[in-house]
Formats: sequence, structure tokens, C-alpha cells
Amino acid sequence: MAPPSPTPTRDISPGLARSLARLALRVAILVIVAYAAQALVLHAMRLTEALPAASRGTAQMSVLLLALILYAILIAIPFVPGVEIGVALLILRGAEVAPFVYLATLTGLTLAYTAGRILPHGWLQSTFADLRMHRASALLDRLSELGPERRLALLRSRLPTWLGPHVVRLRYLLLALALNLPGNALLGGGGGLSLLAGFSRLYRPAGTFVTLALATAPIPLLVWAVGPEVLSRN
Repeated sequence: MAPPSPTPTRDISPGLARSLARLALRVAILVIVAYAAQALVLHAMRLTEALPAASRGTAQMSVLLLALILYAILIAIPFVPGVEIGVALLILRGAEVAPFVYLATLTGLTLAYTAGRILPHGWLQSTFADLRMHRASALLDRLSELGPERRLALLRSRLPTWLGPHVVRLRYLLLALALNLPGNALLGGGGGLSLLAGFSRLYRPAGTFVTLALATAPIPLLVWAVGPEVLSRN
């Protein structure tokens, strides 16, 4: 009687080990970015709270400029609550700072959109592959070979017949609505939505810039015209 064959030892394949290592590196990068963003938010809020409403000195203007720069950077980062800094600046400084908050908001969201445009599909595709999401990885591989018009056609074909044409035609309006949707932080906030719009390559730069400019204008314009008290009304 032949001896029983030995039980094979379970081993992680080199491909799986490489995938796990890449995932661990990405998670570490995300943790570092999240920690740095949180530190920046706290620092920017301290700077904002230190701004007296009536102060116009050079030092205070420098602090205000730094707070606006930090705000523009933070609002560009997906899932980071940078908008609170802009609201705090509007409440503390009122109409005089409203145009600068508006420009900082537009700059941050445009930066996020641009980052999405230059982000290579291969990076996200390899992430899906590491997560064994092969269908999503294959879809990205297919999209990377298509131009904007064929991508729109693919998007239209994957939506219900009654919905597809409207979503494609009104995509800029839907982006503007999503940017002003309460609770859009669950979708990544303004930075995440702008990043996704750029990454999809379905939004042209000129049209997207006009959309962002119009979508972010109402609140600063209202504060500029009426005053910061409009933000505290129920």
C-alpha cells in the first residue's frame, strides 16, 4: 500500500504577495495624507479663529492669506472637510473676504479636477486588480482605450434607456448639483467629485471650469451682497 501523499503546504503566490504589499503601501500613504490633512485643518481653523473681524494690519492680512491657501489645498483633497474653513472665514470677515474665499474655492476644485485628469488609469486599475476586482479592472482597461465620445456612448449604453441620454446631456448640471448637495462629503466632497470628473475624462476642461465657477458662486455672492449673518439664519 502506497504511503499517503504529504499534505501540500499553503503558500502565498508571488502575485498575491506583491498585491498585498502594494495595498499596504497605498493604505500607509492614505493614512499619512489623512493625518497631514487633519493637522492642516486644525492649524487652518486656529488661524481663522485668530482673525479679529475688524483687524486690517499687515500681520493679520498675512494670516488671512495663509488661511486661504490652506483652505484651497484642503478643499481639493477628497473626504477632507475643508469647506468649514471657508464658512468660518465668511462668518468672521464677512463681505470683504467673500471674493477671496470664492477664488480659493474655485482654485482648490480646479486643482482637484486637474489632478484627476493627469492621474493615470493604470494606478487605479492596479488597485482594483490587487483587490481582485477583475471586472472593474477590465472596465478601466477598456475605458483607457476609448476617446471622450466613445466613453459617453459606453456610459449611455450602461444606463437605463430612459435615463442614459439625460445623464450624458446634463452631466455638467448634475456635477453642479452634486457639489451643492447637502452631505456630499459621503461622495468625497467637492474635491472628490472634481477629482472623479477629471479622472473620468467625460468633462471637458472649459466646461468644467465654467461649471465649478457657477456652482461655487452662490454662497460667497450671497455673503458679499447681504452679509455673513445670512449663514446663521435658520
